[in-house]
Amino acid sequence: MNDLLLIAAFALGGAAAAGLLGALVLRLLRHRSVAVALAVVAAVTVTAMMAGTLAVAEAMFLSSHDLTVVTLVVAMAAVVSLATALLLGRWVVARSRELTRAARDFGDDGAFAAPVVPATAELAALTRELAATSARLADSRERERALETSRRELVAWISHDLRTPLAGLRAMSEALEDGVSDDPGRYHRQIRTEVERMNTMVGDLFELSRIHAGALTLTPARMSVHDLVDDALCGAHPLADEHGVRLVGGAIEPVPVEVDAKEMTRVLANLLVNAIRHTPADGRVAVDAECRADAVVLSVTDGCGGIPDEDLPRVFDTGWRGSAARTPPAGAGLGLAIVRGIVEAHAGRAAVHNVPGGCRFEVTLPLPAMAG
Repeated sequence: MNDLLLIAAFALGGAAAAGLLGALVLRLLRHRSVAVALAVVAAVTVTAMMAGTLAVAEAMFLSSHDLTVVTLVVAMAAVVSLATALLLGRWVVARSRELTRAARDFGDDGAFAAPVVPATAELAALTRELAATSARLADSRERERALETSRRELVAWISHDLRTPLAGLRAMSEALEDGVSDDPGRYHRQIRTEVERMNTMVGDLFELSRIHAGALTLTPARMSVHDLVDDALCGAHPLADEHGVRLVGGAIEPVPVEVDAKEMTRVLANLLVNAIRHTPADGRVAVDAECRADAVVLSVTDGCGGIPDEDLPRVFDTGWRGSAARTPPAGAGLGLAIVRGIVEAHAGRAAVHNVPGGCRFEVTLPLPAMAG
């Protein structure tokens, strides 16, 4: 028993000395390649085994021939272990370099192309994460390009829509100033109309800027859907009468909602104005409200004839005005963008889809917690 303990002590001492030396070397080479680290680990393992074996062999007073045999066997094992570690290190380094080259494609709007050569489980997991990150970056760049395109279109349309009334205002003011107008009262009324139209446009721009800046402050209060719809219908009746369009309050379920009354009334007003302007005379615009799961859905259905399928995803984009047939004379393409911004600020969502004879805009709002 004492002999076994002595052998274990000698083996442990030799291996510990080799391990401490290997740890020091690893610390000094910690910034080098993983191939170097693997070679050091293999060398430490073999050296620890050799040191322990030779220490035990020397303590056992083996013959010089037996000691040479043991040393030769351990040396051959060391050579094979080191060669295996070097091959493994070179393979891992090669896979890492391939992954590094693929990751460089992230710059300059590039896409990540995963290496086709199999790698270790860790490198494969890193490859999958890089591919997922690349996909998210591509989506982000696409959204940024679409937003920039939308902004450029908005600036162009606003510039056009402001230039026309400003030119008219200038001409009418010069006519009034020179006293060449046959009907000054008509000019005054026209000037007032154009000023109100531009004031509305500027107000929409201000509202949209608050939404995009996250500065839209809501004051939610519980109210009935009936009251919300009635207020919107009352405000839209004069425009509907002017266009010869019938407004219909359809099925309105008696449910409460917790919203900012002013902002949500603006949402319904924008939807109703949009529907009335695009519905032909003697047409019909219907407003409905129904419960679905834990939400209430307010809808406005018009008789515009429908929106092309390729335009449906862009309906709520800033500056979108669709075809000339769907563009109101005073429209700047802001109303529906404002609708989406206000609805999303209420933790809801806005959507549109075609129905027979027209399209249906839907605003989904969460029900108050106590009403669920």
